[in-house]
Amino acid sequence: MTDDDQTTDDDRAVILVSGGMDSATAVYEAMDRGYEPYFFHTSYGQETETKERECAEALAEEVDAADFCHVETRHLAAIGASSLTDAEMDVADADLDSEEVPTSYVPFRNANLLSMATSYAEATDCSAVFIGAHSEDFSGYPDCRPDFFDAFQRVIDVGTKPETEIELVAPFVEWSKTDIAERGLELGVPYDITWSCYREEAPACGTCDACAFRLQAFQRAGVEDPIDYAERPDY
Repeated sequence: MTDDDQTTDDDRAVILVSGGMDSATAVYEAMDRGYEPYFFHTSYGQETETKERECAEALAEEVDAADFCHVETRHLAAIGASSLTDAEMDVADADLDSEEVPTSYVPFRNANLLSMATSYAEATDCSAVFIGAHSEDFSGYPDCRPDFFDAFQRVIDVGTKPETEIELVAPFVEWSKTDIAERGLELGVPYDITWSCYREEAPACGTCDACAFRLQAFQRAGVEDPIDYAERPDY
């Protein structure tokens, strides 16, 4: 796609879009802040990669994204050690009170994804990279912590061209999933075309960690989650 002649470097942002509710909300948050969205989506061998890509593409069409960059990152599946990419590991049922690193953790995934997103941002003269990570992620995922993003900002600063200025933005890093749902509802995020389930491509299982946190967020926000579930427990 071609750039609008009136668009400036300062109002374009690469957004890591997984197809889930957090990244979809990050898209709308970036747009609300005045950025033109450049979508960056990866398939890394996760169980629901086809559904996730479909949702990311549908969202890109919905918001008329400036570009959609899809990258295959099969090395993460080859490395393994995650229930999202290893068929011999079961996706565990939800344990919302656990502070242990879950089996769904993909080793150092966000560093891999942010590195590629930064490459994409530098190549397209974007001035920001948005990621939808939040506080309930970093209780269990070490690469979702504020300290990690602060450190990665320094990596961006020293690892790009001298004239390149890219801000790493994690707008929800101190927010709960409920906060994100409420913000997204305020912004009009089409949650019916997002997907969070770790296990299934249709319907969502309702009992994995991702489903549980999502359902809990909608329940606390007082709104019914618009996607289909095999089970809808009260969280």
